[in-house]
Amino acid sequence: MGAIGSDILERLVRRVPVEAPVAVVVAHPDDETIGAGALLYLFQKLLLVHVTDGAPRNLSDARAAGFSSAADYAAARRGELAAALRAGGVVPEEIAELGAPDQGASFAMPGLAGTLAELLAGHQAAAVLTHPYEGGHPDHDATTLIVHLAGQRQKRRPEILEMPFYHAGEGGLVSSRFLGDGAAVEIVLSPEECERKRAMIAAFATQRATLAQFRVDKESFRAAPTYDFLQPPHAGRLHYEWYDWGIAGPEWRELARKALAGA
Repeated sequence: MGAIGSDILERLVRRVPVEAPVAVVVAHPDDETIGAGALLYLFQKLLLVHVTDGAPRNLSDARAAGFSSAADYAAARRGELAAALRAGGVVPEEIAELGAPDQGASFAMPGLAGTLAELLAGHQAAAVLTHPYEGGHPDHDATTLIVHLAGQRQKRRPEILEMPFYHAGEGGLVSSRFLGDGAAVEIVLSPEECERKRAMIAAFATQRATLAQFRVDKESFRAAPTYDFLQPPHAGRLHYEWYDWGIAGPEWRELARKALAGA
């Protein structure tokens, strides 16, 4: 981990404001809350980027939440995000949405990386917080890849830090824990911070069942390792391959190969 990443994590541990320009780049509205909701208020120069609008185009999630269109569902999720940020005392300098449909980021990685590169350059991001490559959701893995591609296009590459989300394990879903044995900084949250995070999570009414799977008593971070995106993140069936989320691992890796070849 570089000096900037180390300084950021030390400040989070000590609850000292982070003055460096930082981008949090995540796949869906609510992922920022899962990963770092209790501590996001410490970032004084925050660019918050969502790769997708949070609304799958097959409408299954939209209808389950009581909406008849993806547009209405996406608008509701934006409203939930705004409420969550207010609950957490989080005031980003900028919030940007790259515009991919939920479950569709994998099919647009080159273009998304280009748009993100422009945003990072405009923000002069010293560091990016994002997803690990873990096979939990195809949009998460796509976000990881485009962050790495966008970072490579910067005059001064930002350090990439990761937050854990979920992946397949021997006993089923593993959430709020990194895949593998890489060193991580685990920050135990105070009772007040736990309440802040719960309040943020509660703002995402349409995601209540999903968010119940995640811990609210700690937040963890690590420096991004070097990935081979042409190999699966772990042996066996990936978590998203148990679901009809629009893509399987081999197709995802072929799309990653094409995105990397065009970088």
